[in-house]
Amino acid sequence: MNMIKRFFTLLIITCGFSLSAAVCAQDKVVYHIDNAEIQGIKALRNMRNHLDVAPDTKIIVVMHAEGIDLMMEGAKNQKANIEYAPLIGALKSRGVEFEVCEITIKTRNLSKDSFILDADFTPSGVVRITNLQYKDKFAYIKP
Repeated sequence: MNMIKRFFTLLIITCGFSLSAAVCAQDKVVYHIDNAEIQGIKALRNMRNHLDVAPDTKIIVVMHAEGIDLMMEGAKNQKANIEYAPLIGALKSRGVEFEVCEITIKTRNLSKDSFILDADFTPSGVVRITNLQYKDKFAYIKP
């Protein structure tokens, strides 16, 4: 009888930990940007709204192709004449990570010095997005 009682006690404790881990799990999202002019303002606004509603969400932004223009020094949305850097800085202060594809940098003959200080770098944007989705279980958003 004592063994059965111990078994059920351990089972309840184990299930309790598993359930609390599921309830307390942090949302994780990768935002994919491959065209700064088309996606930039919309993506930054989506992230701000996302964090306003779910402030504990882990957000990583991965940029490649023309998406890396979002992180370039002095970059702004041409249509709305809005600079990206202040919006990016505000999101960075809320924990958002911004990663620029090094393959794109090399292909476009750019240097890392061309980017704002808030930029981080990843060897391949596509590989990074894949790993975040499948290995790390991030949700995927392409604004």
